[in-house]
Amino acid sequence: MIDTEALRKKVIDLAIQGKLTEQLPSDGEAETLYAQIQEEKNKQIKEGKIKKDKPLPEAMDSDIPFEIPRNWKWVRFGETTFIERGGSPRPIKSYITDSEDGINWIKIGDVEKGGKYIYSTKEKIIPEGEKKSRRVYPGDFLLTNSMSFGRPYISKVEGCIHDGWLLIRDLKGFSADYLYYLLSSSYMYGQFCNKASGATVDNLNIDKVNTAMIPLPPMEEQKRIAEVIDKVDVSIKVIDDLQAKYSNDLAVLKSKIIDAGIRGKLTEQLSEDGDAEDLYAQILAQKSQLIKEGKIKKEKLLSDITADEIPFEIPKNWKWVRIGQIFSLQAGKNKVSADIHNEADDRYKYPCYGGNGLRGYVDESNVSGKHILIGRQGALCGNINIADNDFWATEHAVVVYQYGNTVVDFYEYMFRALNLNQYATSVAQPGLSVGNIEKVLIPLPPLAEQKRIAIRIRDVLKQLSE
Repeated sequence: MIDTEALRKKVIDLAIQGKLTEQLPSDGEAETLYAQIQEEKNKQIKEGKIKKDKPLPEAMDSDIPFEIPRNWKWVRFGETTFIERGGSPRPIKSYITDSEDGINWIKIGDVEKGGKYIYSTKEKIIPEGEKKSRRVYPGDFLLTNSMSFGRPYISKVEGCIHDGWLLIRDLKGFSADYLYYLLSSSYMYGQFCNKASGATVDNLNIDKVNTAMIPLPPMEEQKRIAEVIDKVDVSIKVIDDLQAKYSNDLAVLKSKIIDAGIRGKLTEQLSEDGDAEDLYAQILAQKSQLIKEGKIKKEKLLSDITADEIPFEIPKNWKWVRIGQIFSLQAGKNKVSADIHNEADDRYKYPCYGGNGLRGYVDESNVSGKHILIGRQGALCGNINIADNDFWATEHAVVVYQYGNTVVDFYEYMFRALNLNQYATSVAQPGLSVGNIEKVLIPLPPLAEQKRIAIRIRDVLKQLSE
């Protein structure tokens, strides 16, 4: 089974290194953002809202664990935030109250497992308890500093925290979602583990969190990073749900993973991918040019797609098309059994494919390059195979001629999921005609997402098989 939590952490770690987002000149420099943070920090010190910290050690080259984009900046965490430890009035039982004017008493037990926010508290303390505790406000970050230390939460309530929490107050230098993912990363947890100490229980103190090294991107890229991680989280949740539902049947689970992928549920839709409508226009233009050059035949006009035909919802920047609109389909040519040989030699070097895949070798080819083949007769009607380089396709196979604007690996998964034998006609034995296949509806994603989907499906299926 797939360890989705490990997958999620890997995505976050890649994201905070700047490997999942584009660096745009319009974002500016993190150096400018850093200067704004220092200005805000000095302002709040002057206003008495926060205390002045002791100087932090200067970052050395040996402190930098990985390369970041040029417009980012390595900083100490304490240079960008204000951190305080919570406090517990004792004995705590003397301060707990049911009174409506009590102050929310935020405990680690108030968080949901795997949650991000703290929405409510089970207990309150009397106002006098605040003098021996720490007040927090909605939007403040809380970091567990003992036992299961280093776990971040965002408070949605005003209240007081005990000494098992560290309060982290942003100084207008972070997107809240980026800061949450940064603190959730394996990278930060690794730093916390190295810095944590205690005789019987690991714990974090302010100095240790302050000195942690963090990558600081420009604000707009912080937002993009968080958006990418959010979208990947949705995909991971799909995998989690499928594993929980089909864990006892690996074959069904794999088919459900492929099905989720071709519906756009395993990948993020990125604005830079563009729109499938543009890709569709490029495919039609390329087909028209090939028809003019006499390289392919002009096909019959296929009927418009109606709303009643659409089988499921797809992302907004995708497009429903018929197979024959974006591909050219041709049945292979007859080859008598006597001309097909079991092994290749100098005379019989070309693979020969029928509806059931490789049948042997022949002395000539009728197709060149990588293609999808669809079995069109008998028990293997609708069977999908991939052929590469020069080969011979027999009359038992339909060759799917693709263009430079589609990804073979993505549409291999697509055709396998379609169960094309349902479109076969039955006379003496099942048979698929080119005309029947051409009419079948398929989704067309932008080219970049086709590639991401194929890679994501491949990687997930590989993990399931390990």
